[in-house]
Amino acid sequence: MIKVYYGETPNVYKVTIAIAEMGLESEWIPVNIFKGEQFEPAFLAISPNNRIPAIVDIDPVGGGEPISVAESGAILIYLAEKSGKLLPTEPRARAAVMQWVMWQMSYQGPMIGQYGHFRNYAPEKIPYGIERFGNDARRSYKLLDATLEGRDYLCGDYSIADIICWPWILFRHHHGFELDDFPNLARWFRRIEARPAVREALKNAKVPQPAVITDEARKILFNRKVD
Repeated sequence: MIKVYYGETPNVYKVTIAIAEMGLESEWIPVNIFKGEQFEPAFLAISPNNRIPAIVDIDPVGGGEPISVAESGAILIYLAEKSGKLLPTEPRARAAVMQWVMWQMSYQGPMIGQYGHFRNYAPEKIPYGIERFGNDARRSYKLLDATLEGRDYLCGDYSIADIICWPWILFRHHHGFELDDFPNLARWFRRIEARPAVREALKNAKVPQPAVITDEARKILFNRKVD
């Protein structure tokens, strides 16, 4: 049994899709990040950086105490190794998948995330921030599009490399991108979107979202301070 602490974010969708594709038994526990539930001590014991998603594996391989895992990339690797699915064991194929997992965690997610912040949420428009991160966000789209030319999936076979990158494209309208500008990426996106497990996974992480982000919620989400 995998307990999943979730809200409706691209990083959470990575985990919901992986669990559905791997056929793992799961329990879903919502964390309202607009009310600050991610800062509660019980959750911080699972996710020290107060971010969703996080998981607790109640029945880890080999037995023993439950294992908690935070950070979406680490979670996908953990689930793939637990299930024996969607992560090759052959060294070259595994290295290729891991390369894309690390790229997503270090580049695609952070750059698009920062672009979304400066574009949509920053209290004042800062042209340098919008241009800087907007250029890198577009570069991430172009790199995926170029890589997918002549391929169905990023590393030949469907894997956690695809699962980890796909949700950030799902939120493309939030960042001002259109699939029509990236034809190879568009084909890949729609191929994954049509998978039954993906369609099911998208339902699991649906949570009510506020129509308007209040000033108080904005402070909770964006004004974190180091004690």
